[in-house]
Amino acid sequence: MSKHKAPFHFDIVGSFLRPAELKEAREAFNKGNITREELTAVEDRLITDLIQKQKAAGLPVITDGEFRRAYWHLDFMWGFNGVKEIELEHGYEFVGQETAPGSLALTGKITGTNHPFVEHFKFVKQFEDENTTARQTIPAPSQFLAELFREDNGITTRSFYPDLEELIQDIAAAYRQVIKDLYDAGCRNIQFDDCTWGMCCDHAYWTGRQKDKSVTIEGETAKYLRLNNLALEGRPHDLAFTTHVCRGNYNSTWAASGGYEPIAPILFAKENVDAYYLEFDDDRSGGFEPLREVSPNKKVVLGLITSKRPELEDKEVIKERIKEATKYIPLERLCLSPQCGFA
Repeated sequence: MSKHKAPFHFDIVGSFLRPAELKEAREAFNKGNITREELTAVEDRLITDLIQKQKAAGLPVITDGEFRRAYWHLDFMWGFNGVKEIELEHGYEFVGQETAPGSLALTGKITGTNHPFVEHFKFVKQFEDENTTARQTIPAPSQFLAELFREDNGITTRSFYPDLEELIQDIAAAYRQVIKDLYDAGCRNIQFDDCTWGMCCDHAYWTGRQKDKSVTIEGETAKYLRLNNLALEGRPHDLAFTTHVCRGNYNSTWAASGGYEPIAPILFAKENVDAYYLEFDDDRSGGFEPLREVSPNKKVVLGLITSKRPELEDKEVIKERIKEATKYIPLERLCLSPQCGFA
């Protein structure tokens, strides 16, 4: 078990570019041309190779690159009991592009027992050593809640959960179960990935998607915060828990813009995590001023390295930006990473 505790001064979000062989194998499986066992064998081999590359690069954290997933979030949500995979008429809207239309629907009450991601973590755990920590990334509970009400999903969701409070409690309990099972499997570093906050930074995005005008950003963010913190209740003291916030990243384009000011007093001050991985790689992310809201017991991982453009960043420019951020957060509480994954 590594003696180091995340986040690290140089870090990664955890997702990596899928090799062509992996994408071809998944397509062959979806067409029925190979078995699940054959797909898993390809995943195992490519994840092993990726972990070796992470170690060779000197990274203090290892992940499976999210190579077993078709989506960064939906595969995890499909792993809950009471959830099934569906497709909607439309995917997520990014600037100039639309994603595949995958989504989910409830088939019953939500529980978190026997979640497949626990076995996925165990595969990575075997490669952990004194120099590395195995990390598990999962979508935040708030992201799951948002998906349950995406487009017409709310109709099915309300049929099983006419009481919103019961739904919130069941989601939180399901997450607590998965977190416990991951911990029992040896996991000491879990990361929530959470685009819900990034969407709330963009007034135009919010007003464009929000059909119910009685729903406010203030009300939604308070609900997201409460749900995420409920899911984190009772977590072991030696389990590092962080969260990654971005505004969408798909084929190097994006979904939303805007600085962190609208959410900073809620997310940065009140979410019960150890650190925030934040997108800061271009002007869409706004300035560092909202970091003044980060409570003093937390770290900030500055996502100054971009995954959207191939050009290598100027080292001196990055150093100057880190220096600028120290106006709001002491240097010893700052880390550096890419702004998002590479999938």
